[in-house]
Amino acid sequence: MKVAVLTGGGDCPGLNAVIRAVVRRATEHGFEMMGLRDGWKGLLEDNHFRLTRETTSGILHRGGTILGTSRVNPFKVENGLEKVKRAVERNGIHAIIAIGGEGTLSAATRMSQEGLRIVGVPKTIDNDLNGTDFTFGFDTAVTIATDAIDRLHSTAESHKRVIVCEVMGRHVGWIATYAGIAGGADVILVPEIPADLKKVAEHIQRRHASGRSFSIVVVAEGTRVKVFPDQDEQLITSGALDEAGRPRLGGVGSMVAHEIERRTGFETRVSVLGHIQRGGVPTAHDRVLATRYGVHACDMVARNEFGQMAALRGNDIVSVDLALATKELKRVPEEFFKVAQVFFG
Repeated sequence: MKVAVLTGGGDCPGLNAVIRAVVRRATEHGFEMMGLRDGWKGLLEDNHFRLTRETTSGILHRGGTILGTSRVNPFKVENGLEKVKRAVERNGIHAIIAIGGEGTLSAATRMSQEGLRIVGVPKTIDNDLNGTDFTFGFDTAVTIATDAIDRLHSTAESHKRVIVCEVMGRHVGWIATYAGIAGGADVILVPEIPADLKKVAEHIQRRHASGRSFSIVVVAEGTRVKVFPDQDEQLITSGALDEAGRPRLGGVGSMVAHEIERRTGFETRVSVLGHIQRGGVPTAHDRVLATRYGVHACDMVARNEFGQMAALRGNDIVSVDLALATKELKRVPEEFFKVAQVFFG
């Protein structure tokens, strides 16, 4: 049996750990493994190579992905589905293990419904996939963001400034909420709740009036902001589109910082973490979780559990329906965010 593996969407700490685990488990099942280069593009362009224990040795701790990645969606390419099906048949591929987030696994869901044998592995630093308690990559991103917030505390206090830290999170605020709580942020702004900058400024003024000389504000890049009470919330973008045709986010941190300084008179700076959150070595937690996902995904292929995704439920790795897992995003629940709000002040 020949099994192909791909990594799609944004890169993520722990991807190589999954690939390594899949290949190791495949040896026990007697599978021949194929690595598809640059996500779904590897099938569209017939670009692949054989994966063995030798080619996946020593990659557990490495960030990024040895397969490369892209945001190419076959359903947005002319005759994309037909090209994928022909490539699968031409190369004698029995099954595909798709490692990715919302975009990659949504495409995997549709392909599964079209008859292709696919299993999914949930990868995203945003932790926004339904059906699983946690995605791998999230813990590493939160750890990096928390470390940055810790460092911003000392300089903010020394200079008596407000510092805005912009973190990733296009549609959801899991990174901002977790890192904000862990880092002791004074304000956390997330996509789930439009930000009223008038209220943010008033809150910071109250803090300073009570004797606190600095404040830390954490904002997710996809947070919609309201500058004036009679204005609709707006998403801040760079004006360009990304590879998937979505608006490229950027600038919300600067806007929030500008408005805070304008409204309060307090010197305000901004730090944008950006792709730092995606890079570098994965945490021990993500290495273990990614490894467990990879082993389970390979076992799913052996059990013919196609159209399913490996998922973490409690402390168990289980199989869940791909269609349900990608039906809607997993957003930060109101009751969880209220835990963070306890410390705003």
